Amino acid sequence: MQAKSLSGGQETLCINTTKVYDWIVNEATFDIPMCVDLDDADCNDVETVSCEVEPRKAVVLDRQDREFIIDGEPITLQLVTIQKTFEVTVFVTKTNGKACQVDSQTFTRCEQVILCAPDGTKVKVDYTDVDCFVCVFECKCNDEGPLSLDLGVTVRLCQSIQSTFPVTLRIDADFCQPRDILPFNPTCPAPVIPLQCPVLFPTTDE
Repeated sequence: MQAKSLSGGQETLCINTTKVYDWIVNEATFDIPMCVDLDDADCNDVETVSCEVEPRKAVVLDRQDREFIIDGEPITLQLVTIQKTFEVTVFVTKTNGKACQVDSQTFTRCEQVILCAPDGTKVKVDYTDVDCFVCVFECKCNDEGPLSLDLGVTVRLCQSIQSTFPVTLRIDADFCQPRDILPFNPTCPAPVIPLQCPVLFPTTDE
C-alpha cells in the first residue's frame, strides 16, 4: 500500500521549546587533599590506593556582566560562578590482593566561565566524563588512634555547559508523511505428516 502524499500541506504553528543562548564544552580539574583512617591495616599492607567520584547537582552562585569586543563589536557577556559538589570514595588494595572501601567524603569546588547568560536564563551543567585518580599517598603510623592515609586526589570533569531560556516560536511547518509499508510476502509451509507410532498402532493381526 502506497502512503498517501501530504505534500504541500502546511500549517503555522506556535510551539514551546528551549532556546540555547550559549554552549561550551570544556575540561575542569580539581585537586583535593584527603586524609582517611585505616582501622585494620598496617602501613606495610597498603599496596595501592584508588578512588571513584560521583558528581552532584551544580549550582550557579553568581553572574556578573563583563564587556568584550568580539570581531570588532562590543558585547556584554556574563562571568558565571558555578559551585560543584561531588563525592569521592577511596579504596585500598592490600599486598594480599584484597581491596576494600575505606572512606567516602563530599567536596565542593567553584569554577568561573564566560557565557552569554543574562538574568533569567538557566545555566545547566552536564558531565560527559568524570574520573579521579590518586596522585600521591602517604601512610602514617600514629602513636594514638588508627593509621591514616594522606592523599592527593585529582578529579577531572569533562562537561557541557549551556545557558537556556524557554521560548514560544511561530513557525511554518510541512506536515510529516508516513513511510511506505515494507514488502512482506510470507511463505506458506508445506503440509507436515505427524510422527507415527507404528510399533504401537496399528497392529497387524496374525
